[in-house]
Amino acid sequence: MLIPLGFIIVTLSVFGGFTMAGGHLGPLYQPTEILMIVGAAVGSFVAANNGKAIKATLRTASSLKRTKKYDKEIYMQLMSLQYNLLSKMRREGVLGVEKDIENPEDMGFITDYLRLMISGSVDPMELDELMSHEIEAFEHEAHIPADALAKVGDGLPAFGIVAAVLGVVKALASADAGAEEMGLMIAHALVGTFLGILLAYGFVNPVASRMP
Repeated sequence: MLIPLGFIIVTLSVFGGFTMAGGHLGPLYQPTEILMIVGAAVGSFVAANNGKAIKATLRTASSLKRTKKYDKEIYMQLMSLQYNLLSKMRREGVLGVEKDIENPEDMGFITDYLRLMISGSVDPMELDELMSHEIEAFEHEAHIPADALAKVGDGLPAFGIVAAVLGVVKALASADAGAEEMGLMIAHALVGTFLGILLAYGFVNPVASRMP
């Protein structure tokens, strides 16, 4: 799967390059910084979305696959279905497909509008407008998980700054500490900014862009 492969490349490139430059990974492990950043991101996600959007995001994120759910084959099958239905309506009239739409397997959108066509209660212009509005509603609902996760990714760098500022406040509050200890606390504080940016652009935003 390409997503885990991408995560591995990001991790090896960032941390591998850091160690090759002479850095040590130990100071980068700051559980409190991770707790502040990730906790704030999760909290903002919960506060910014309703229950339906949260469930949709979790469901979509957990079901990411190598390929998109809707591929060329499915679109071709849909076009073939529409062609067959319209051809039958042209040969037998609109009532010719009444039995087909009363026993559908999985084509609710099509059958709803075929029922309107059979009833004759809606003219073609109104039908087209209704379909356009419903398609827009479907698209909006489908983009909710990606938009919600992308907003979390956009906020992660800011939460990293928050964690870094708190770390600096802690360091400055220990003004009586030695220069070595003060430098270590400042370094630990700056890890927050690093983690926020890395989580946003290396992990969360790429996953959001892969959502349908």
